Amino acid sequence: MHCVGSASSVSRRRVLGGAVWAALAARVATFAAALTLAMCSPAFAAGSDELVIVDWLSGSEADMIHEMEAAFQKSHPGIKIREISLTVQGDARGAIRTTLLGGEKADLLINTWPAFRAELADANLLRPLDAEWRANAWSNDLSDQWKRLGQYKGVTYGVTYTFGDRSGIFYRPDVLKKAGIAAPPNTWSAFLGSFRPLRSAGVTPVSMPGKTWAHAEWFETLLLRVGGVEAAAKLAAHQIAWTDPVVKTALHKYAEMLRAGCCDDGSRMLATEWDNAADEVLKSGTHAYDLIGMWVNNRAKSDYGMKEGQDYALFQFPSLGLGHDDTTSIDTKEFVALKSGSNPAAANQFLSWVTGAEAAAIEAKAGLASPSSKANSLPGGPVVAASSEAVRSSKVQFVLGDLLPGDLVDEYRVQLQYFLQDPSDANIDKVLAAIEAKAKDSYK
Repeated sequence: MHCVGSASSVSRRRVLGGAVWAALAARVATFAAALTLAMCSPAFAAGSDELVIVDWLSGSEADMIHEMEAAFQKSHPGIKIREISLTVQGDARGAIRTTLLGGEKADLLINTWPAFRAELADANLLRPLDAEWRANAWSNDLSDQWKRLGQYKGVTYGVTYTFGDRSGIFYRPDVLKKAGIAAPPNTWSAFLGSFRPLRSAGVTPVSMPGKTWAHAEWFETLLLRVGGVEAAAKLAAHQIAWTDPVVKTALHKYAEMLRAGCCDDGSRMLATEWDNAADEVLKSGTHAYDLIGMWVNNRAKSDYGMKEGQDYALFQFPSLGLGHDDTTSIDTKEFVALKSGSNPAAANQFLSWVTGAEAAAIEAKAGLASPSSKANSLPGGPVVAASSEAVRSSKVQFVLGDLLPGDLVDEYRVQLQYFLQDPSDANIDKVLAAIEAKAKDSYK
């Protein structure tokens, strides 16, 4: 795995709601002296009492977290976990901000956005973990590459517990067979060429989840395949403009899909969420392709009761032949430690446990990949294996939407919704110009 575009690229970004975060940071600062005293107390050493975790996950992913929490408490009977469970729709960052600004105090937070980690760190809400990393020898289980992915400005804040290939396309072999397609397409022309036989078989080629954020997945991998990780990293840091030719070329490739009849009509795309798309491709088989993260593997196994590698499978994004087909978009999920929490000792014990074999086994059973070296000896399904191999062998780049400031990412996703409804050359120019105008304000 060759990592490009770490969270340090967000250092110039304006922190969303800076004045409000500053007020919260001032309240959080009152905990610093208490934490120093707590570190010297017997309770700290024993790791007792309550551990509070902010969890915004849902469905089978939330079930897996609950299983991990139960297993941890069984092996650490002096620690009781209390969850602050958030009900979210779309991007969870707004709900998390509301929770923290509302005065909730917690020890750990599940995070998946490097840009949000940077935002929280800039607001002085996160507890650095470099000393804990050394003291607890987390490097025995997590490589330096994973440590770097959890850093901002050279300081470690996040402990990754799972990762996924975001350039993998889920499909059902029986659906392709129904259309006379023996194997998933491995080139762009073959991919576009598969649309006609799929349509003839009564199958919509791509389920496009355009309601909130997941429609951006196609653009982000196309950007990687057109311009490489360097172009994607520069765009995330606004070192190139959204009107740059490489960005425009990627969106034109996206338009080729739409013009070739990939998807449902505009209104139906805009009514489709990521979970609806997974249902259409894997559960009902009305659609053929779903480009989405590895949590769908967890959903297929746990919610649909499907057999990984037999009932459904994963193939990598088709090659464009432009010199960057060795690239993959990735995401991670991590735990970050909040300064507002009153039990850093218990948090540290949980972070030590989550890097180990028991946590990795729970993730493997759920169809997710763990970065822990302890996962290497665990049996894994073919979809997890394909995802892990893609990440291991590729030049990787964080999901673009996870790297953008909150106000910009909202505009980016809305403009791509306009694009879905009108992929003309003129509208591509209009859409990219609108995103660039927002970016100029966001990166001041």
